[in-house]
Amino acid sequence: MLTKEAIVEKAVSLGFEDVGFTTAHPFDEHREFLEQRQAEYGWAERAGLKLLEGADPKSVLPDAQTIIVLLEVYFKKAFPRSMEAHFGRCYLDDDRVTKDGLSRRIKAFRGFLRDHGINSKVPYNLPHRMSAARAGMGTFGKNCLFYSNRAARKSSWNLPIAVVVDREFSPGHPTLKTDCPEWCRNACISACPTRALKGNARIDPGKCISYLSYFGEGITPLELREPMGMYVYGCDRCQNVCPRNQAWLARELPVHEKVEKKAGDFNLSALLHMDKAYFETKIWPHMFYMSYRDIWRWKMNVARVMGNTGDEMYIPDLVRAFNENTDDRIRGMVLWALGRMGGKKVLTDIMNENKTLSEEVARELNLALEIKI
Repeated sequence: MLTKEAIVEKAVSLGFEDVGFTTAHPFDEHREFLEQRQAEYGWAERAGLKLLEGADPKSVLPDAQTIIVLLEVYFKKAFPRSMEAHFGRCYLDDDRVTKDGLSRRIKAFRGFLRDHGINSKVPYNLPHRMSAARAGMGTFGKNCLFYSNRAARKSSWNLPIAVVVDREFSPGHPTLKTDCPEWCRNACISACPTRALKGNARIDPGKCISYLSYFGEGITPLELREPMGMYVYGCDRCQNVCPRNQAWLARELPVHEKVEKKAGDFNLSALLHMDKAYFETKIWPHMFYMSYRDIWRWKMNVARVMGNTGDEMYIPDLVRAFNENTDDRIRGMVLWALGRMGGKKVLTDIMNENKTLSEEVARELNLALEIKI
C-alpha cells in the first residue's frame, strides 16, 4: 500500500517544493462565491473555463477521494529585466504548450501513482489555490494570491497543482484564511494602479491588468491605459510590493538561462510587427492565452507600453504599425501612444495623409492631438 510519506518523497525528488493532502469534497463555498458574482466572473464561463463545474472534483474523476497538491515555485531563478518589466513572471517559463519542464514532472508523478494502482486527474478548472489552503499548505493575501507556509521563504511565487486521485489519504488541517501582517498598510491595494483590488481579499477581475492584457475586449479604455503601465502580458505589481514577498526578492538568484535565450524574441519592436509565423513559433508556445486571431490585442498592448515609455525612439515603429495594420484597435492605440510622446507633427501628418479614417480611429486621433505632456 502506497503511503503518504512515499508520495511526498517522490514529489520532492521530482522537484516540487511542498506536498499536501485534502479531501475531494466539493468546494461549495467557492461555487456559491462564483454564482453570487457572475457579473465579475461570468466571463470565465463564457470563455469555456468551466469554473463552476470545477468546484466538484468528482466532475472530473467520479471516484475521487483525495486531492494531492503539489507546490511548484516558478521564480527559482532570476529573469532578464527586459522580460520582468513587461511580462508576469509566472508566464516566463510556462510549458503548458511546449511540455518540456513542469509538464514532464507532473506526468512522471502521475505515472508513479499509476504504477501503484492509483488513477489521477489534473483538472485545469479545479480551485488549485483553495485546494492548497484546504490542505494546510499556506494562506491567502489581500491580493487574493496564495502564500506558502514553507516554500520560497513563505512567498506567493508559487503554483499549486491539484491532482485528484481515487485513493483515500488523511487530509491536512485547513488554513483557509487571509494572513497578512497587521502592520502592513494595504501595500498591494495601494499599489494596484487600476484599483482592481478591493480589500478583504476581493478583486474585480475586469480591472486587473493581467485580465485586461489577455482577455480585455475592444480597445483598452482611455482611463486605464496609463495605469496599466509597462505590462504587455500579465502583471506582478501587487506581488512586487508585498511585504510577505520581500524575503524572497532579497535573494541572489541564478540567471534563468532558458528565458534569457528567448528574451530577444520578446523585444517590443519585434512584437509590434510580428506576423503569424513569428507569433506561432516564438510567442504563442510560451504565452498562449491569446491565439493568432487575437494578435491585435498583443500589438495594441505593445503600442500602449511604447506610449507609456514616452521614448521618442519608438515613433518610427508606431508610424509603421499604423500604416501596416487595418485593425482599428491597434491603430487607435498607436495614435494614443504617439500623442503620449508628444508626436503632434507626426499625428498631423497622419491626419493629412488619411482622409477616410474610421469613426473610432478618427476619435482616437482627435484625443491624441489633445494630450498634454
